[in-house]
Amino acid sequence: MTAGPCRPFTVVVVAVMVMLVCFDASFQRTTFQVCHVCEGALQNGTAVGNFCSVSSGQADGRCCIETRGLDADSIIGLDLSNCSLREVEGLNEASAAKIIDLSANRLLNFNDTVFQGFTQLQHLMLPLHLTCPGGNASWEKVEARGEIRLCDGQRDSCNQTGHMTWDCPENGLCAADGPGFFQCRCTHRHHGYKCLREGQFPLAEVLGILGGATVLVAILLWVTQRRKAKSV
Repeated sequence: MTAGPCRPFTVVVVAVMVMLVCFDASFQRTTFQVCHVCEGALQNGTAVGNFCSVSSGQADGRCCIETRGLDADSIIGLDLSNCSLREVEGLNEASAAKIIDLSANRLLNFNDTVFQGFTQLQHLMLPLHLTCPGGNASWEKVEARGEIRLCDGQRDSCNQTGHMTWDCPENGLCAADGPGFFQCRCTHRHHGYKCLREGQFPLAEVLGILGGATVLVAILLWVTQRRKAKSV
């Protein structure tokens, strides 16, 4: 019969089609909500627009998206100027941004933690009545220009050697975590509370314990449910 040999071929074709669909889906660009907080698109001639052109980025709503390198498909520029914003929150999608414009908004105030983790931010534009996150000491240059406050050149919250012995433990290193923020990371051979434990973190042992505990709980739940079912 001739039907037999066709089945393997059909299976292969279906498998290839599924792989192509998955491959295409994996490369679809992520949709960032922060890029569409307000109407309009990124405009040429603006600070973020000019930065995007120089950086060979791609405009998506009010964002400039990186198209090359390890940071591809991440937001490197965000222009939310003149968006009638009253408060600033939920900017985590733009944590890799190098320039952000929040000017011409009726912002009452914002918490500095909004920019925690924004280690690459170098240019921030705010309404004049607001101060730069982390204070003036967190920036190389703070300038008032018309109705805009410019915060340029984010400073590393750690000193030049990377250590802050008065805040980080003995076996910890200071790592910048946004304007005015830092975090302590254990050195290569230390881990645990205050980096006091020496040696590699026992990942295999921890996963083994967690896996065993999960299986045990699942068995107990299964036995309990079966007893309830039999009693009914």
